[in-house]
Amino acid sequence: MTGSAAATLTGLMFVVITLVTGREMQRSQDGISTFSTPTVTHFAAALLISAVLLAPWHRLTYAAISVALIGLYGVAYVVRIMTRAKRVAEYTADLEDWVWYTVLPLVAYGLIAAAAIVLMFAPGKALFAIGGSVVLLILIGIRDAWDVVTFLVVGGGRAT
Repeated sequence: MTGSAAATLTGLMFVVITLVTGREMQRSQDGISTFSTPTVTHFAAALLISAVLLAPWHRLTYAAISVALIGLYGVAYVVRIMTRAKRVAEYTADLEDWVWYTVLPLVAYGLIAAAAIVLMFAPGKALFAIGGSVVLLILIGIRDAWDVVTFLVVGGGRAT
């Protein structure tokens, strides 16, 4: 269920960005990289984790390693987004933006990485943690996609 939701929402994000960019707008690559690209990345991570856990692994070890690597990559990616958010010139992130674009994804990816390690010893509890984190990534993506679209449509990305 989470995989198909993430795939659908990823496609929808592409449609929205395509429609919005049809207008001549001022935007920087940093703004797109900081606020739009992570949304698609969260959806893609949710899809990838769902696919990894559905695969018919011969050993749980390989699934755990794969999911742990996705979680660790996510942590590194969010840290990179934090540095980008500080340097975006045309928009200053407020507390709500910091929470939704950096803090919550960092928690989700960190929990995914930690739960993947625990997957070998307590699979039931680990799968609940991974599943909850994947759903959190999807919810973050939905909220952030809405935030970006309303910012652009309401006037944050004014026409030139």
